[in-house]
Amino acid sequence: MRHGRKGYKLGRTRAHRKATLAALSNALIRHKRIRTTVTKAKAMRSFVEPLITRSLTDTMHNRREVFRHLRSKEAVKELFDEVAQAVGSRNGGYTRIVRIGQRSGDGAEMAMIELVDYNESVVETPKKVRRRRTRRGRRRRQTPQVEGQLDAS
Repeated sequence: MRHGRKGYKLGRTRAHRKATLAALSNALIRHKRIRTTVTKAKAMRSFVEPLITRSLTDTMHNRREVFRHLRSKEAVKELFDEVAQAVGSRNGGYTRIVRIGQRSGDGAEMAMIELVDYNESVVETPKKVRRRRTRRGRRRRQTPQVEGQLDAS
């Protein structure tokens, strides 16, 4: 049993998981909004939010610590220059996870994770309404009778 074990394994080894979270975080910082599975989004939230908090105080030590996790100079530069300015007044909760339905290929639950201060209005994707198929087909609708019309029978 996994009592007291925090975090998401994501079906990967430790090195693969760290690389996946770093790549997803780089994409989030660059594009401000990405689509991924719900589990990866939740894992990424606990990975990237401490980095955003660290970026609020711009020191060389903080830049090196963030670079250690992100492994991308461009992402670190954008995080400290742009993102930190946008979220400077916020005490936490820099990301928002919005569920957007299931992936058609394997049915995985998909989500959109975004930086909150960049995307104030959440664009909700309309869900497709499936028509339920029946084995016998639909009954034909009877034509409605108008008042004053005589019944033929």
